[in-house]
Amino acid sequence: MRITVTEEIAGTRLDAVVSASGGFSRSAAQKLIESGAVELNGSAVTAKNHKTKAGDEIVVTPPEAEPLDMAPAEIPLSVLYEDSDLLVVDKPVGMVVHPAPGNYSDTLVNALLAHCGDSLSGINGVMRPGIIHRIDKETSGVLLVAKNDKAHLSLAEQIKEHTARREYLAVVHGVFPKKEGTVNAPIGRSRADRKKMAVTAINSKPAVTHYTVLEEFDKYSLILCRLETGRTHQIRVHMAHIGHPVAGDKQYGRATDLPLTHQCLHAVRITFRHPSTGEEMTVEAPLPDYFAETLGVLRKE
Repeated sequence: MRITVTEEIAGTRLDAVVSASGGFSRSAAQKLIESGAVELNGSAVTAKNHKTKAGDEIVVTPPEAEPLDMAPAEIPLSVLYEDSDLLVVDKPVGMVVHPAPGNYSDTLVNALLAHCGDSLSGINGVMRPGIIHRIDKETSGVLLVAKNDKAHLSLAEQIKEHTARREYLAVVHGVFPKKEGTVNAPIGRSRADRKKMAVTAINSKPAVTHYTVLEEFDKYSLILCRLETGRTHQIRVHMAHIGHPVAGDKQYGRATDLPLTHQCLHAVRITFRHPSTGEEMTVEAPLPDYFAETLGVLRKE
């Protein structure tokens, strides 16, 4: 991959330029630089904090992918759309997206390996082949997966630049004074509990969630959320921050009288441009049983 530093980004750190231009995470870009996989004006450079200048020529040559030491698993997979570049799956509640300590065999990645074989992008490393974005274990719904590196770079860039649109349905506590709103509040690791995220100005990143009230009940509301950014637990943290936590959310919410064992949050729709054709596509996941049953209880009451 060849990058020419423009006047607009001159002075930016080398790792930031590689990350932004290549669709890599910042840590992945730093590893590439430290391993000697990045050349600057014809010479290898290992200083990740090197300040770039206008006209600099950067060449990134990622190493060969490491052997994948994970077993495919014949786990039922609900595929909403698939072609030679990508697929969109409907992740069920309770499924972890990619392997992590304590869970290496029953993840979405294991299911994808069985479904796709070796036709998954390798940009995110051997533990996350094809994975462009994530949703929580206890959240259901649409997830976009890349089958090759070209598609991965295109789709990751769309998510980064907010041109891909991700929408969620949620049942939350309380009734809103207005039918539409935006939560613009930075999110970072909670200083009180490192396992949680929080709205904070310390070591945080910008986070923006737009919401629309679709239906109101006595003590709850059904809302549609559109993510402008994609921070960890963003909707759950933002809704709790404004006093309307997601129903059933044990980590950020409060007790609920609804028959829920997890948060009532469903990634219902994703809109993006196809990486090869440029066509705008929208893929929607049907309402899962738990969500439909929760709405049935609320409407009956």
